[in-house]
Amino acid sequence: MYIMQKIPMSTPLVEMDGDEMTRILWQMIKDKLILPYVDLYTEYYDLGLIKRDETDDQITIDSAKATLKYGVAVKCATITPNAQRVEEYALKQMWKSPNGTIRAIMDGTVFREPIFIRGINPTVRTWQKPITVARHAYGDVYKDVEFRVPAAGRAEMRYADTQGKETALTIHEFEGAGVVQCLYNLDESIESFAHSCFRYALDKKEDLWFSAKDTISKTYDHHFKDIFAGLYESKYKAAFEKAGIEYFYTLIDDAVARVMRSEGGFIWALKNYDGDVMSDMIATAFGSLAMMTSVLVSPNGQFEYEAAHGTVTRHYYRHREGRETSTNPVATIFAWTGALFKRGELDGNDALCAFARTLEKATLQTIEGGKMTKDLALLFDGEAETLNTEGFMDAVAASLKALQATK
Repeated sequence: MYIMQKIPMSTPLVEMDGDEMTRILWQMIKDKLILPYVDLYTEYYDLGLIKRDETDDQITIDSAKATLKYGVAVKCATITPNAQRVEEYALKQMWKSPNGTIRAIMDGTVFREPIFIRGINPTVRTWQKPITVARHAYGDVYKDVEFRVPAAGRAEMRYADTQGKETALTIHEFEGAGVVQCLYNLDESIESFAHSCFRYALDKKEDLWFSAKDTISKTYDHHFKDIFAGLYESKYKAAFEKAGIEYFYTLIDDAVARVMRSEGGFIWALKNYDGDVMSDMIATAFGSLAMMTSVLVSPNGQFEYEAAHGTVTRHYYRHREGRETSTNPVATIFAWTGALFKRGELDGNDALCAFARTLEKATLQTIEGGKMTKDLALLFDGEAETLNTEGFMDAVAASLKALQATK
């Protein structure tokens, strides 16, 4: 009897486990789609909310440092707790977003791209190609300082240089209660963001757009615009012209209108929160939040792959009650395939790269063949068989087995 030899790995993949329904999907993907074919070698970090609380979030920091060390990570979706979650999980405190922590340590840019499938047409009828959102992954609202103003008074923003010289700006003279929020960013991080965007555009040979609100934010947003413009003119213009692609800046108001009229096939660079919101919009218009890939790329060439969606809380509660779910695992499958391919590429492991692409093909063939979860069945242009979570995973496993048998 022939026994298939599993694909070996020489360098560990940093594995970041997560929360709720995506944690259930995570184990299914490993058990049904990866472990039968790959001798999986990972350095495991449990980023589930309970473990983050137990370790005072040190495990999140450790996982990010491990990614810097080994170069490639794959991350499950995680909970960013609010007040309700603090009570539900009896947490010590309202921990920061683990994604925000990892992004700050890696100083990376998040590139999010929808998974294009035949039979699922974008809501925007002009879109014929995927739109990649390049999201700055440091600072802004994710590293903000906030204050609840209790009563009338003056709010000031103060800066003291290393010699002790101070500059103070009045934010607002409050006549009553209110709120204050202070944001910041770093030239070094903005420059890394710009470099990553320009390099990614050259790699994909796609136009790069950058948009912000410099007409209103004449210092903060305008500084982003100036850094992009300076780097483009000094380092990338000739390469862009040679590649036959374009870089331009436009106000975010105008960019939204242009995006909606476009055919797609470009990279849209955005500040941190803008990128968060617009990537969700792009994903939804292309079909589903569960059909959006996401990769965090550091300036030094480290990669962290994840799904662009959350932990699918509603489905998790159903699962916990023993009720059937039809949860879409595609973005999480593609997080694994992206990481496995990159690990194989960096290690010269052609077999691992080929397996990653075969698993992606099996996933797409399953859906295009009419087998899918409920969220996609509602959008599919053709006969669709709606499967529950495990049923869809089994269908992908069958497609993968058939494809592997032909090799």
